[in-house]
Amino acid sequence: MQSSMASPALTSVDDHLHLTALLRARAAADASAPFAEVKDGSGAWAPVSLGEFEQRVRAVAKGLIASGVAAGDRVGVMGDTSLEWSVMDFAVLAAGGVTVPIYPSSSAHQCAWIIEDAGLAFVAAQSAEQQGMLSGLEHAPAVLALTPEGLDEVATTGTDVADEVLDARTADVVLGDLASIIYTSGTTGRPKGAMLTHGNLVSHVANIELDPDFGVFVQGQTRVLLFLPLAHVFARLAMVLALSSGAVIGYSPSHKTLAADLASFRPTWIPLVPRVLETIYNRADAAQTGIKKKIFRWSAWVARKVSMAEETGGHGIVLKAQYAIADALVLKKIRHLLGGQLGYVLAGGAKLTPQVGHFFRGLGVTVMQGYGLTETTAAHMGTPASGQIMGTVGHPIAGCEVKLADDGEILVRGVNVFAGYWNAPEATAAAVQDGWFATGDLGEISDGALTITGRKKEILVLSSGKNIQPAVLEDSIRSHPAIQDSVVIGDGRHFVSAVVTLDSAMLPGWLAAHHLPEMSLEQASTHDRVRELIGRAIAAANEHVSRAEAIREFRILPREFTEVREEVTASLKVRRAAVMEHFADVIESIYAPAGGAAPAARS
Repeated sequence: MQSSMASPALTSVDDHLHLTALLRARAAADASAPFAEVKDGSGAWAPVSLGEFEQRVRAVAKGLIASGVAAGDRVGVMGDTSLEWSVMDFAVLAAGGVTVPIYPSSSAHQCAWIIEDAGLAFVAAQSAEQQGMLSGLEHAPAVLALTPEGLDEVATTGTDVADEVLDARTADVVLGDLASIIYTSGTTGRPKGAMLTHGNLVSHVANIELDPDFGVFVQGQTRVLLFLPLAHVFARLAMVLALSSGAVIGYSPSHKTLAADLASFRPTWIPLVPRVLETIYNRADAAQTGIKKKIFRWSAWVARKVSMAEETGGHGIVLKAQYAIADALVLKKIRHLLGGQLGYVLAGGAKLTPQVGHFFRGLGVTVMQGYGLTETTAAHMGTPASGQIMGTVGHPIAGCEVKLADDGEILVRGVNVFAGYWNAPEATAAAVQDGWFATGDLGEISDGALTITGRKKEILVLSSGKNIQPAVLEDSIRSHPAIQDSVVIGDGRHFVSAVVTLDSAMLPGWLAAHHLPEMSLEQASTHDRVRELIGRAIAAANEHVSRAEAIREFRILPREFTEVREEVTASLKVRRAAVMEHFADVIESIYAPAGGAAPAARS
């Protein structure tokens, strides 16, 4: 079994090709080329050229300088995915500043910490609610409006700033200089600010473009729909990659409009978290009834069989015939709903369920599962466009290396690895040794591909001394269409248990499909038939582990986990400690001597 993998860098970038210089070079090469398309008042997509974008960036950058932003100052950006977010990001950089993204869903407490730790004097915020919250903080920064009108106002203040003054702000910037501080959404403790340099982004995208295994999705005339918050490093990398490669960006600001935006913008590639793919599949399934549901599920089964056959040597004549029927009845309709020309989905941020991955690949959409963290400027590893092994995260992207420590922890090094944590030299020293960043994730390397097996700090130790890795069970449970999330419990206990939350958006359709009446999350959590059906998902998860590791008891919680209660991060990772604290009484009821409901059976 392998213990390391490396992919040599395929290019080196000029030290002065920082992000502002990259934008300048792209606009100079062809100012009329499209940078993005945005929806106008009628809902149609209107083009924004590279020249228009750069001019807007320069005007706002001058306004920031006139407002008092000095070289090296950190400026916060808080808002949904939008053209204005991109303009402000590049304007901050053009003014010689450092962009500090803030998730639009962040609480006042979270914002206050970032403002204090990063020393933010200015924050651009989108909504009136966000602006009011920031203005009401004890150490309130100057708040700018992240709207078209707000940017106009900022630009107006900078009309007297000369071009020479603006250009001087980035004249000495090099790749090693700080471009952004992105606060990790951390499942434990206060978020830490990961310092990303210009080189982390520019060198990384340059190598991605040239990598024959990964860069195929940005070759030619491509279109990318940005849906993830631009505060997420994955979306930020995609934006820079689009600029560098010439892809046209479409901005989808809300999950409520994603389906319509996919159909109308017609992307060729899109970065997503796996949960979105699971939701698309589950909602397509839930929308069917009667014979149509049977046809859909048969067609989905055929799509998965076709995908699996790609890994085992090809399709037989029977499978090809089945696929032709499934495609005519179901699959081509789903491709149409996705825009009709979606060729690649980049999935990262969590584990992709192989069953869902096989469905989309069988549909004709190549799902490239990636692995990375904020500290690695998003993707460090990825499954190649061809020759994928579903369930793995592939091998290193060009310019990246990976190796396993003696305990199985994944260590990474490369052009994309961050410069350290802001204001936290001890945390940096603990995480980075000899250029290798310790991810905290556990993995295995086999057949030239990395598989993520869990989190180092989330290993549960039963009272018997048995070690349990909860990720295997939790990933399986989460794939159920009615389940939002799950937390496996057992540290210091004599058996393994779990708590699960139901998905409020999927629950009505799921109840109807099982001939159950409408009910609230709270009502469903105690309903005998619901518990029986969810118990089947628990039993299915148990098939992935030994009997000693299997879940013996579970509870359905009366509400979803929320970011407001700090039970999940902005990127939807569960904060285990918060869940354990908030539902301590439920958990104790599981282990009470009298027991509870019957344990989940294993089939």
